[in-house]
Amino acid sequence: STLFPYTTLFRSGRGMRERRADPRLLCSDLIKVRLEGGESAELMANLEDISPSAACVLFEQAVPAGARVCLMLGRHKFCGQVTHCTHNEIGYFVGIRFDAGKKWSRQIYEPKHLLDPMEVVGRKR
Repeated sequence: STLFPYTTLFRSGRGMRERRADPRLLCSDLIKVRLEGGESAELMANLEDISPSAACVLFEQAVPAGARVCLMLGRHKFCGQVTHCTHNEIGYFVGIRFDAGKKWSRQIYEPKHLLDPMEVVGRKR
């Protein structure tokens, strides 16, 4: 996605504190997201980062905290609950905690443009 260089910049701004229990990997991948509940809908969104237990997804519209969603990652479905929704200049960053017992790994699904920030920090020049 062409959003990748900009989303990382905006996410690092004030008001966006780290909420992850697991180390996250940055990525940029256009995915389908199914909103569940009374007003079920399927939306396209950009997967921004992912960890074994959670993900951050960029939407064009707000998704309320507490909403149930399912991320369609390749042939796999990762369902969970929205923990927060933060608006900025380019959209709505939505944190999603996966359901207990469902863990993401690179072996299950590898997003496009995947980057481990710890590998970049560890490189010598």
